[in-house]
Amino acid sequence: KNDYGTAVLAGVQTYLKTANARGGVNGRQIVLKTLDDENKSAKAEANARQLVEQDKVFALFGSIEGGPSVAVMKAANELKVPFFGPMAGSPTLRRPYQQLVFPVRAEHREEFIALISHAKSLGVRRVAFLRSDSETGEQHLANVKLICQQLGMTLVADLPFKSDIADAQLDKMVAQLAQTDAQMVFNHGGIGIYEKLIRKASAKGVHTAFYAVNSASAQLVKSLGDLSHGMVFTQVMPNPWERKSDITREYQVQFARLKPGQEFSYGSLEGYVTAKALVAALRLAGPKPSREGFVSALEGATLDINGLRASYDSSNHQGLAFVDISIVTRDSKFRH
Repeated sequence: KNDYGTAVLAGVQTYLKTANARGGVNGRQIVLKTLDDENKSAKAEANARQLVEQDKVFALFGSIEGGPSVAVMKAANELKVPFFGPMAGSPTLRRPYQQLVFPVRAEHREEFIALISHAKSLGVRRVAFLRSDSETGEQHLANVKLICQQLGMTLVADLPFKSDIADAQLDKMVAQLAQTDAQMVFNHGGIGIYEKLIRKASAKGVHTAFYAVNSASAQLVKSLGDLSHGMVFTQVMPNPWERKSDITREYQVQFARLKPGQEFSYGSLEGYVTAKALVAALRLAGPKPSREGFVSALEGATLDINGLRASYDSSNHQGLAFVDISIVTRDSKFRH
């Protein structure tokens, strides 16, 4: 029950309510059952098993963050149930190829490429990476090393963290940024920890440029206030406050209608887009859908999400390739 998860759910509900009002999918209404995993992997897996074994759901849908999503994937594979739209950038959800898993948003690897390339265009050569001290974090680190090598950049500081990281360890990280003369640092997840690192670095006068992936970007900017100004983020959705694309115009109309008074956000747009992709996928499965039919209908399919195109084939469930750079302005807005 965090702000991002609440926003995502509001976006999902908006699209599904709209679709159901138009007759649902092939004459059937879509029923969404939602369980809170409290961002805990063990609970996410238990929830997934309950939804399949007790509630008899057709498919698992839309879990949030890497750890819980990978846990849901484990249950999906064991129970042989499709898992559509995990809202996470973890490499494990995509490689090795997962026949039953269909991400919609682009993965963190694509965001890392965009962030490091942007920094390179500004003359940056020395890079630091804040990442979880976990198997997923190690996979992200391997990708970052490869990207740096390909772009002629140097990874000067690897900053792994556990969720219970102490202030003294954060102080050591700040010292490491200063000692290695890192010109930019970026993160994989852990926005609460990243916020503390940014605050400590700023207090010590460390002039590293702070970059970040999309995860809870709006929440991080809100928490940091003035310290976020000038930060560079990648986004895996278009700007939800602008009306530059067909999908954002559609989202704004429906969200304002069904969630009056709620602010537009990256989270609710991602929920809306992911739910729209799900409905398009369910349509492909036909009037009498089976789980096997759902999976086979998506192999080789490209879902048109009002201008965004999510692609799946029998060796790569990429989903969307969309990644954009945004910069935080002096009034704490995102400019793409």
